[in-house]
Formats: sequence, C-alpha cells, structure tokens
Amino acid sequence: MSDRVVAGVKPIVLQLEPGESYWWCRCGRSQTQPFCDGSHAGTGIEPMEFSVPSEKKVALCVCKATAGEPFCDGSHKDVDA
Repeated sequence: MSDRVVAGVKPIVLQLEPGESYWWCRCGRSQTQPFCDGSHAGTGIEPMEFSVPSEKKVALCVCKATAGEPFCDGSHKDVDA
C-alpha cells in the first residue's frame, strides 16, 4: 500500500448540497482536490463517499492527516509539505 500524499496545507472550503454523494480523495494524488479523480488506482487507498444532511459550508481536508475525515480538524498545522 502506498502512503498518502499531502495535497495542500490549508483546507478547501466549499458549499455542499444535501442529497448529493461526494467522493473525498484519501490518497492526495487527485488533481481535483478535495475530490477523487481516480488517481488512487494501484495505491490501495480508496476514496471516501460522504454526504451532508443539509446545505452546508464545510472545510475539507487536503493534508490527509485529519482524524475527522473528510473534514479539516486543524492537523495541517503540524504537517510538513
């Protein structure tokens, strides 16, 4: 299994819609951060499907160190990029 790649050191803030399925990139290789583009193929790291219960502004992790996947928990402050 490959290691996760730090895709950035600041979260990406987005307005998400209820009823939608989102696929958060866990590997860090996606060119469409914070969402999966299939770049994880062969890494053994799969994306995470998630949704939100209501329209919501969220901060999605791109450092891949968060304990609260897919949401930022501030872990990027301790990540070397």
